[in-house]
Amino acid sequence: MTLVKNKLFYKIKRLVGKAIGDFGLIEDGDHIGVGVSGGKDSYTLLHMLETLRLRAPVTFRLTAINVDSGYTGYKKEILEAYLKQHGFDCRMVDTNCYNIIQEKRTPGSSYCSFCARLRRGVLYTEAKKLGCNKIALGHHLDDFAETLLLNQFYAGSLAAMSPKLQADNNIHTVIRPLVYVEEQDIIRFAGLNSFPVICCACPVCGSVDQKRQRMKKLLRELEKDNPHIKNSIIKAIGNVQPRHLMDKKLKKVP
Repeated sequence: MTLVKNKLFYKIKRLVGKAIGDFGLIEDGDHIGVGVSGGKDSYTLLHMLETLRLRAPVTFRLTAINVDSGYTGYKKEILEAYLKQHGFDCRMVDTNCYNIIQEKRTPGSSYCSFCARLRRGVLYTEAKKLGCNKIALGHHLDDFAETLLLNQFYAGSLAAMSPKLQADNNIHTVIRPLVYVEEQDIIRFAGLNSFPVICCACPVCGSVDQKRQRMKKLLRELEKDNPHIKNSIIKAIGNVQPRHLMDKKLKKVP
């Protein structure tokens, strides 16, 4: 596929390249499993990594990995056809996550969190089978900012996401190359390139995660006074001043 190479394309490419350089996300010989759902974020991530791979000074491989949670109506065949048509190495994985959620989820607990944990476990397993040493996820700048606020307001924790971290299985490194890219730019980029975006088909889609929606609304309100508020939050995540915090674990023991 020939992407629309306008100012937006080069802006996103530059920001992804900056993230890779700032945090050492990609190294020579890496085999990266790219989590693809068929959403705007994962399409953008996959295409940008492929664009950079073709001109990178180091050699690395990409394999797109899709995890089907088993929701009725999830049109994974559209995604699979697209990936194959455009020459991406891909692995499509069928699961019974939906049945497990129905049977095991505690009433009142987060549907999305439970689903995410199950899918993450499948993703790690498939990445190991494929010989991937890294897993790339499509979380963007807005996700980082919203997560920081959610943890502060609802979990009493000063934490967000990390562009690079050791996975829970202690085998893979999780990377998030879209950390500097705003969601609004991804929406525009996906539209310009007519990515065949598919719905996750989750039975509670649109009726949950109200807290995150509140954070989105809050950020929109703050942007009216400071258009750069999300970039300021991202800078804050990387400019921690432990001496001015209250975490007892950071204090020296006499």
